Amino acid sequence: MKPAGRTLWVTMTAVVLTVFGLSSATAGVTSKPNIIFILADDLGIGSLSCYGADHFQTPNIDKLAQSGMRFEHCYAAPLCGPSRALLMTGRYAFHTGMTGNDSGPLLKPGKETMMPTILKPAGYVTAMVGKWSQLPLQPSDWGFDEYLRFKGSGDYWNTQERAKSYTVNGKETPLRDGEYLPDKMQTFVVDFINHHKEQPFYVYYAMSHVHEDILPTPDTVPGTTNQFNIYQDNVTYMDKLVGKLLAELDRLKLRDNTLIVFAGDNGTAPGYAAQCTINGGKSISGHKGTMLEGGALVPCMASWPGRTPAGKVTENFISMADFFPTFAEITGAKIPSKLVIDGRGFAPQLLGRSEVWPRDWIFVELGRHWYDRERGWKLNEASELLDMQNAPYTEPLVASNTQDQAAIAARAHLQAILDQLDPAGGIMDPGDGSGKHANREDKKAAKKAARQKLKDGQNKQILDSETTNGPND
Repeated sequence: MKPAGRTLWVTMTAVVLTVFGLSSATAGVTSKPNIIFILADDLGIGSLSCYGADHFQTPNIDKLAQSGMRFEHCYAAPLCGPSRALLMTGRYAFHTGMTGNDSGPLLKPGKETMMPTILKPAGYVTAMVGKWSQLPLQPSDWGFDEYLRFKGSGDYWNTQERAKSYTVNGKETPLRDGEYLPDKMQTFVVDFINHHKEQPFYVYYAMSHVHEDILPTPDTVPGTTNQFNIYQDNVTYMDKLVGKLLAELDRLKLRDNTLIVFAGDNGTAPGYAAQCTINGGKSISGHKGTMLEGGALVPCMASWPGRTPAGKVTENFISMADFFPTFAEITGAKIPSKLVIDGRGFAPQLLGRSEVWPRDWIFVELGRHWYDRERGWKLNEASELLDMQNAPYTEPLVASNTQDQAAIAARAHLQAILDQLDPAGGIMDPGDGSGKHANREDKKAAKKAARQKLKDGQNKQILDSETTNGPND
């Protein structure tokens, strides 16, 4: 929506919630909940067994979903950087300028407000752990009290040039031989929770898994060479880390007052998407970096024992932008009155107190491409209407001269929403319009050189075979 319309929507929502006694979604809760947001990298729905994955078993994540609410229609951006900015700010890319992976410098603390900045005045101690590479400055510049970050995407072992070190609260720290960076990140999360268990905390846990380079994990059987088997090992290890974190919260008796959200940042990377089928061999339309369903549709679940309805699966739409106002409402945090928030809070729905959801459409943007999607239809920036009746498997283009009255009505409705949002009137992508990295050829060359080293026996690690995947961090 345009700012004026958005402000009106926020005001009316506040009035309605107050009238019906929902201004505090946590009414009756004696203490503020801890929040842990686990963001997996390049993890589409086809890699989790709770979404019907054919070739993966993720028992710990499945258990998390069963203990809370699982979302069938959660949408991010189709690439890492824009997706993370959407989550952290609650604002669409044409408002922040984070339209692609190279536009992070457009985000400035003087212009944008990220999640920890509103949570800290509400009494929260905050930590960021993991990937930060597309976002500018350091996590501390955006309000995080503590952080561990690595340099790029898909960092695991120090055999990777970019993973020879990582940063802890501003201090460069070497990753030693035999150390697995995801384990170091997990230890940081656990230590942070133990140190701050007496006060409410917010942890943004941005995992390495399962972004390429897809390398053997500590649990991979020595000698494994099949690349998809190694990819499966990475998903399994990610699931193991989630299980260990849940066990630690149980040990500390914190689980009952901790809201955990687990989500992917975008769809499956193109090198593996074809094998990440669901429900008996069905392929998902599109993958990471595309404006098809598999680009932005991500797995997502939220669990707060005794608060979120257990075992509930919802078909309602949510956007990554929606977590910003949702967390604000749950924690009692105040959003600056002049800040235009595109996210729509769903705390009453998350906590089982309302079945009236705030969205019946979703907006997705990457580079100079965008679309608006409702239950059965999608309309993009080129005025192309797509039939989403059989999504996420197919999304055929509807003829522009169709006489189908449902399609005609859908086009009019979705166009009216796009006209009101007016993304073309916002900050446009400064690059080539794709939203992807500008140095695509340089990265291809680097990947080719790495493969040559593998052939020459200079590097025993196995590299991902999909050459077009890397530039889309």
